[in-house]
Parts: sequence; structure tokens; C-alpha cells
Amino acid sequence: MAQVGSPFAAMYTATKAADEQLTRSWAAEYWPRGVRVNSVAPGVTLTPGNEAHRAMLDAMTAATPAGVVIQPDDIAQAVLYLASDAAAMVHGITLYVDGGISATRLN
Repeated sequence: MAQVGSPFAAMYTATKAADEQLTRSWAAEYWPRGVRVNSVAPGVTLTPGNEAHRAMLDAMTAATPAGVVIQPDDIAQAVLYLASDAAAMVHGITLYVDGGISATRLN
């Protein structure tokens, strides 16, 4: 939501933007200690807490490039990558696992 404008949600979207800045700042602060800091920004994800609203989630994601609701395993795979040696050169980024909503929904 840091990349997607949303009416009546300024405080919520501002906190997401702060998450991105914290990721960059902590990456700069902790690299001398050998710590890599990255974050994952998930999109509309099916969880046990929202599965009763599946129709609404489907509607929210229908117009995204992926066209489907994100599954928890999609997020887990991104975290697994960032924690792996394959991402050794990845520092201070926010990886969007949002089905493309941030690329297509500008406001």
C-alpha cells in the first residue's frame, strides 16, 4: 500500500512507506555487523482470518497481472529467497509479492 494510493487510508499507507524506509536505514546501519536487511510487501493474501471474504479478495485481485489472490506460500517463497545465499547481494530492498497491483494500480 506504500505504492498504491487509497482514499481514506492515509495513515495505513504512511506506515507501509515507513516500513520501506526502515528497511533501507537498517540495511545501512547493520551491514557492518554482517546483517542483511530486506523486507517483503505482500499484496492481497488469503489467510485464515479473511477466507470468509474470498469473493471480495477475488474481486480485488481480478484486475492485477497475476489475476488471483496471493497464497501464504507465495510470501514464504519470497522470504526463503531473501534469507538464502542466492540473495547474498540483495541489501535494503522491499520485495513486492503483490501479484502486480503496485505496477498497475496507481491510485
